[in-house]
Amino acid sequence: MMNSRRQWLMLGGVAAAAAGAGAGWKLWRQQQALHIEAADAAALAENGGLWSLSFPQPDGGELSMAALRGKPLVLNFWATWCPPCVKEMPQFDRFARDFASQGFQVVGLAIDGPTPVRQFLAKLPVSYAIGLAGLNGTELGRSLGNARGALPFTVVFDAQGRIRHRKLGETDYEELAGWARGL
Repeated sequence: MMNSRRQWLMLGGVAAAAAGAGAGWKLWRQQQALHIEAADAAALAENGGLWSLSFPQPDGGELSMAALRGKPLVLNFWATWCPPCVKEMPQFDRFARDFASQGFQVVGLAIDGPTPVRQFLAKLPVSYAIGLAGLNGTELGRSLGNARGALPFTVVFDAQGRIRHRKLGETDYEELAGWARGL
């Protein structure tokens, strides 16, 4: 009986040590990823990687990032199932209309499937371009500085394609307008 109990305790200790090592490894990898992603974000934006991408659009056709180069761009990562994303969409729509005359472009990249996005936009249409990034859009967001991969996530680029602002979480019209005025 004692030998069996000792074996279980030893096995439990080994399991706890393995779990601790795994957690430590994960934390180290996350810290490394944060460091790498900050550098990758600038490289992706400034070396043309982002601008070489294109995304299907909900109504058909392709959204070419190259066509957006040379003007300020607000890029918003969102999903139909994300309440703060849905809440801020009218703010982006208002900003897109109000700042278009100043050359600003707004693009929403949906981290979602085409059918839910089409159904959503039928109920809540927006005037700005929407691209279907799917789940791969999460990795694009990470490469632009969203280390957590959470939504909503917004990146503001100046006319030269440099990242000027990043925000994880909900934004509003006044914040967008303030960023635009600061460019």
